[in-house]
Amino acid sequence: MSYKSPAPTPSNPLPASTEPQAQAQNAATGSPSAQAVAAQQSDNVAHALAGAGGGLLSMALTYPLITLSTRAQVESKKADTNVVQAIKRILEREGLGGLYAGLESALFGITVTNFVYYYWYEFTRAYFTRTMQRSRLSTLESMAAGAIAGSATVLITNPIWVVNTRMTARKEETSEPVLPTKEGEASAPAEKKKAPNTLSTFLKIIREDGVTRLFAGVLPALVLVVNPILQYTIFEQLKQVLEKRRKVTARDSFLLGALGKLAATSITYPYITVKSRAHVATGAGSKEGMTASLKRIVREEGVAGLYGGIGPKVTQSVLTAAFLFAFKDILYDATVKARRTISKKA
Repeated sequence: MSYKSPAPTPSNPLPASTEPQAQAQNAATGSPSAQAVAAQQSDNVAHALAGAGGGLLSMALTYPLITLSTRAQVESKKADTNVVQAIKRILEREGLGGLYAGLESALFGITVTNFVYYYWYEFTRAYFTRTMQRSRLSTLESMAAGAIAGSATVLITNPIWVVNTRMTARKEETSEPVLPTKEGEASAPAEKKKAPNTLSTFLKIIREDGVTRLFAGVLPALVLVVNPILQYTIFEQLKQVLEKRRKVTARDSFLLGALGKLAATSITYPYITVKSRAHVATGAGSKEGMTASLKRIVREEGVAGLYGGIGPKVTQSVLTAAFLFAFKDILYDATVKARRTISKKA
């Protein structure tokens, strides 16, 4: 469905910024290597833009489920996982806006995250394809491409997700549990406070906890790089099988994306819980390591504590991934079409 041009290699590198004369000559003569590099970069950007747009749309559609799962993950008590009760409690305390707490930072975060991820994934995959002189990557090569892209994405975007988790959880706004407890005890409605915005939350973290807190949860986040690796590996392998029979449609991408994300999220969920708690931790808890956090949750809450909110999270992840793949294919085709139209007019 997409045109893949050769990626830069040691024998065919990107023009260096220190060689403007060579760049000018390449551009002027329209050398095949320069055209190939330009085409590959354009294709990478097209994938990145499509991924960013698809992520933004899918996140907006499924965000209330993120709110439910995040609050269940960070609640230290054993929260009732009844989704209907959780929704009712949030609506009573915060109104409809409570289900969309932190949406602005999430949309910004998913746009940046997907742009960075897809750019590096497509760049790395194209490089491997050129180096191995094959049109398809093996499973290990696909996983390596995903690992490189995922690690770069985590390091660049972690501060955005720390801010988003703080805004979504809203733990500091009330001493009341963020979800109904298992005992279901009644309590007076908490006093509503003005919801913090992205900038105020960002500045508050820096002022009270220091810049390093913006990188809380980086270790479990790096471990979670395996999530998209598993997701995209499963997706690509299923897609390749289907492509041998017929053209893959947006509906196919929706279903394959859902299957890939279902498997990946179910396997890696305990680390998602640990990462979320690290994002909102303060005081002594902010210094707790990943392994220590895992052990403490199991000791205090049992294994079930590692899977708090898994129902809404799996549902959200599957729907988001499914919508993402469907939207991405549509947006990619539209981006390529627009690029060709502009090229013809130029």
